[in-house]
Amino acid sequence: MSVNLVHRIVAQRVERLSPGMVRVVFGGDGLEGFVSTDVGDEYFRVFFPVDGQVEPNLPFPTDDGYWDFPEGVEPAPMRTYTVRDWNAATRELTIDFVVHEGGVAAAWALHAQPGDVVGVNTPKGLYDPPADIEWQLLIADATGLPAAARLAENAPQSVRTRVVLEVSTPDDELSLSPADGVELHWVHGGNGHAPTRIQEILRASELPTGPGYVWVAGETKATRGVRKLLRHELKLPASAYKVIGYWTENAEAWRERYDSLDDGTHARLRAMWDDDTRPTEDIEEAYEAELEKLGL
Repeated sequence: MSVNLVHRIVAQRVERLSPGMVRVVFGGDGLEGFVSTDVGDEYFRVFFPVDGQVEPNLPFPTDDGYWDFPEGVEPAPMRTYTVRDWNAATRELTIDFVVHEGGVAAAWALHAQPGDVVGVNTPKGLYDPPADIEWQLLIADATGLPAAARLAENAPQSVRTRVVLEVSTPDDELSLSPADGVELHWVHGGNGHAPTRIQEILRASELPTGPGYVWVAGETKATRGVRKLLRHELKLPASAYKVIGYWTENAEAWRERYDSLDDGTHARLRAMWDDDTRPTEDIEEAYEAELEKLGL
């Protein structure tokens, strides 16, 4: 089992990249022992302080690879983010935060100053293309932009790479430095301000022949349709794509509805993931179908 550490990290620099994104570069002694997977979309949990706190109550790692909080300590609120950059030489960790009204993470990032403290755990990567791919298509909304940008920067020259990024407005486009030969396109809309077009983008994309890989990150319900398109219409094998729901529209209402489900339904949903006789993609699709039946 991989080691899961919890790191106390301190903001060093804060930069407003666009109306909708804030970059925070972290450092500090707490990054001693931080291990990056070097996978472009690696993600971790970020632990935030609550109102009135100078820094969050951080958990401790447990033997099963997760974490726990000391008895009697209020758990720090946490959200999932991707690593925008890790500089092992300077021991600096960069996170780009999508900012908006409301939300623990956005509120923290909007007011972040050098010296502010959060916590992160050991990251894990999801991007996992077959070794023989000749092309790849990366599609993301603003929440997936940091990961997509890092993947584009590290794209092998031997792989034809096309990147399509959906941001709210032209002002939300960022100055990126993809690897030589990477084809980069911007699309405007989605991101909670209009219906997302990530499925439309995929459907309109003419996929090259030969072995390839499709990576898509965006709003959870939208990615369900993307996954169905890839699996059932395009009939790609599970190894040829990765689709990740990075956020849920009206998340608080969704969580409230989910939490209100009866204990039996919660147990049934959890049990679906314990079935080791079925492929993961079958379980994932069945789980999402159940959520849809429940209005989630």
